[in-house]
Amino acid sequence: MTPNMRQVRIDKSFHSLFFLSALVSTFAVATIAVFIFIEGLPALQSVGVGNFVTGSSWNPPGYFGILPMISGSLLSTAGAIAIGVPMGLLTAVFLAEIAPERVAHTLRTAIELLAGIPSVIYGFFGLVVIVPLIEQVFNIPAGNTTLAGIIVLAIMILPTVITLSETSLRAVPKTYREGSLALGASQIFTIFKVVIPAARSGILTGVILGIARAIGETMAIIMVMGNAPMIAGLLEPSRTLTANIALEMSYASGLHANALYATGIVLFIFIMLLNSALLYLNRKKVSK
Repeated sequence: MTPNMRQVRIDKSFHSLFFLSALVSTFAVATIAVFIFIEGLPALQSVGVGNFVTGSSWNPPGYFGILPMISGSLLSTAGAIAIGVPMGLLTAVFLAEIAPERVAHTLRTAIELLAGIPSVIYGFFGLVVIVPLIEQVFNIPAGNTTLAGIIVLAIMILPTVITLSETSLRAVPKTYREGSLALGASQIFTIFKVVIPAARSGILTGVILGIARAIGETMAIIMVMGNAPMIAGLLEPSRTLTANIALEMSYASGLHANALYATGIVLFIFIMLLNSALLYLNRKKVSK
């Protein structure tokens, strides 16, 4: 066998391995989706999609309305993004553009450590520190509120937003910065008007993944948000979609279990919409 033929066979073997890996990943996602839809459709057919999504009462086995959980998930996620994304982006700018290398390396290590902390530790921190603090600041009897969940989620999404944003900022060619500075622009103007727009795709990816992390979090939210199935208020206890599934799946049966799987369908659709939004924004940027 000649060296060229051997190299061709090696290349074909790796191509097959890559294809198999992609096929297994796609099959796994498809299997999960099909399973959730099969198990959840009986509840949607029995209750009705409109009544299930817009119903304001969750009291199995009589009432299956997940609007309170949808409001809890959306409010907690929106609040976490409003706090975490600006903080994460500014931190990424500092690490990539301003901080000395030694300082940036130290902070980057701390952020990587933050990413490796289990979610239950975040929940414990929120329960011991944030919940009592909310009770004192707002003078309310219980600090297990949506606000506590927002703060915890904002902290949890920081590593994702910071890491991806910093990587994208560092990938911007130096010629962009040099050209802007040579034209008389300040460093801050260059960062916000040249570098960040050039790194937009990676930053959006970090934001979308941060949103997915926030909307999919379970354990930490269960520990700090009070888990009351009611329309979410900032200083009131609330329950998210993921918490609803985790709290009740262990004893649910029949239509109740199907309704929890249907809750998973709603979550699955949310994640699909997030990914679609990312693809749309990236394609819009490329078309410009």
